[in-house]
Amino acid sequence: MKKAKICFIGAGLHSTTNIYPAAIEAGAEIQAIATRSFERSRNTLQRMGSEGGAYDDYRRMLETEECAGVVVVAQPEDHASLVLDCIKAGKNVFVEKPLGMSDAEAAEIAKAAETGGVQVMVGFMKRYAPIYQKLKEVIDSGTLGTARSFQARFAVDSTLFCENDEQFMKFAALDMVDLVRFLFGEVVEVKGFKNSSEEFISHSISLKFETGVVGSLYFSGMTAWTRESENITVTFDEGFAFADEINALTIHKSQHHEEQPWQSIEEADIHYKPSATPMSGAYRDLYLRGFVGEMSHFLECCSTGEKPLSNARDNVKTMALCDRILDSLS
Repeated sequence: MKKAKICFIGAGLHSTTNIYPAAIEAGAEIQAIATRSFERSRNTLQRMGSEGGAYDDYRRMLETEECAGVVVVAQPEDHASLVLDCIKAGKNVFVEKPLGMSDAEAAEIAKAAETGGVQVMVGFMKRYAPIYQKLKEVIDSGTLGTARSFQARFAVDSTLFCENDEQFMKFAALDMVDLVRFLFGEVVEVKGFKNSSEEFISHSISLKFETGVVGSLYFSGMTAWTRESENITVTFDEGFAFADEINALTIHKSQHHEEQPWQSIEEADIHYKPSATPMSGAYRDLYLRGFVGEMSHFLECCSTGEKPLSNARDNVKTMALCDRILDSLS
């Protein structure tokens, strides 16, 4: 099978640790890399086992290279301008979140992509994580009845890269905000509270969705959470589902008995977990977190012309929800 040739803009820690290896695992061939330093671009190519082109000017790379798509992983504030230049060059784009620092900026990029006839995909990796795809399947199938409510937690030490509530929401918690949209649809009401002090972040947020689902988000960006943590519990008419730390999903279906339920051993849960062997190496994490899944989806969209699931137009709604949450915090 012929590999898709992909160009990259950026070679920071996140991209070289997660995005480059995930793209290679998904079947991409690294055709070229552009950073602010020719040496850094060349060294990254060598590190990734590629004989592609090294650039210190991404615009020259866009003009020179013919490729299936461009992957942009740079400083968050630079993503919008970089993606717009890729669109002008007629390139399909995968960009790490955030894409635009507001819904207005996101909408400008979405319009440019539609006018330019190219695909723009935003890297909301949790949509492509196996645990959350399985949870989405349970919600949509109705096997546990209607989803009624949820509780979600995301906690991380974000103090090194987030200085305030807005940066935390758009650089760290954004994936979880997008995830609840992916799972439950659009939000009609938002109420939030915070107990933050500069880079030390604490949020409690209540949401109501068009579907009637209600739920709460607990966000914490503190030095206390050196062990990053996330989970989500969804309560249905006939049971609950608990997704824990991206690698375990428990499905409980309510049991109905003629006798008292404690008089038998009929209660049963289904547990989904990945296997773990020495052969999995670091790739296990890349799959479970959704990095390989999102890159596979991008490559497929580049090949078929299909609109990505987390496309630029859909991104506008996620960025708008982030701003609504920030506006609600008191």
